[in-house]
Amino acid sequence: MASHGLTYDGCNFFRQRLVLSTLSGKNVKIKNIRSRDDEPGLRDFEASFIRLLDKVTNGSRIEINQTGTVLFYQPGLLYGGPVEHDCNPQRSVGYYLEALLMLAPFMKTPLKATLKGVTNDPTDPTVDLLKSTALPLMKKFGIDGEAFEIKVVKRGMAPGGGGEVVFTCPVRKTIKPVQLTEPGKIKRIRGVAYSVRVSPQMGNRIVESARSVLNQFLPDIYIYTDHMKGTNSGKSPGFGLTLVAETLNGCFLSAEMSSTPQGQGEPVLPEDLGRNCAKLLLEEVYRGGCVDSSNQSLALLLMTLGQQDVSKVLLGPLSPYTIEFLRHIRDFFQIMFKIEVQTPLDDERKGGDKVLMTCVGVGYSNINKTVK
Repeated sequence: MASHGLTYDGCNFFRQRLVLSTLSGKNVKIKNIRSRDDEPGLRDFEASFIRLLDKVTNGSRIEINQTGTVLFYQPGLLYGGPVEHDCNPQRSVGYYLEALLMLAPFMKTPLKATLKGVTNDPTDPTVDLLKSTALPLMKKFGIDGEAFEIKVVKRGMAPGGGGEVVFTCPVRKTIKPVQLTEPGKIKRIRGVAYSVRVSPQMGNRIVESARSVLNQFLPDIYIYTDHMKGTNSGKSPGFGLTLVAETLNGCFLSAEMSSTPQGQGEPVLPEDLGRNCAKLLLEEVYRGGCVDSSNQSLALLLMTLGQQDVSKVLLGPLSPYTIEFLRHIRDFFQIMFKIEVQTPLDDERKGGDKVLMTCVGVGYSNINKTVK
């Protein structure tokens, strides 16, 4: 059994390994998970992630040793359907949603996942960010339909949580190859300033300060304020901002910031948060490419799984997470990307160095779908 499985060391890139294992059908064994730590083994949020995988698949075999330092995972078939999951409040719903986005198109029945927990926190991509960037990206690969959406029913800030998100996704037999090589200029900026259990004025203060930075560059800026009240506002106070820049060719670059969770360090002023988030967006625009840094690995995965044809995507500088993801794609799917660095000329005003990623898809097809 061990011959066609993969073995890894340590707790890093935990989700990548399990997601790719599920898609490729290869067993994976991860050992030495925090074996030298004071509290060895899997953390609660990782165990919660495994439980979520178990809910969306059928016949997965998961073995964990006594101390939780060794995990063996034999993937089952992706089943889908209605799923409810309470995400661990140590990580936000975005942590779980990112993985679901990668798996959802290949289910047997369309996925309708209700995830409860922390919707916005400073470490993981927030639900708003995934809604405004990951979904349009997946649409380019032909994953689209009536019921393709992420709905924020309740907001829950860290550390208390209490938020609720509904993610629905149609199933696809194959993924179409893409050529995303020309991002184009930025044409508009949209955003959401959200606040819960604080004064509704916070949202306006964030918007004001973010606009003060961005209005120097273009006029078409609209930032919605989203103030949820009552039971929809979760258990902890907080506020934050998600900004998305859309280019002429329909590529989305994003940046976001959330306030410091209650009781975890220096509180942050809404003015500073707005200004810093706007600067982060400008940084992201400078890095450029057709996909922003938080969605690089999703784009590369969909390219890998495309039909047996050439896909090209222009990215900004690769994040360390993406580089590790490329290594994992090589392990699980034996796909290597052709990587060309493009340095724009100074007078072109195209920002930093770009990377053109080219690959031929593996022709992955959804085994559950016999008829189109």
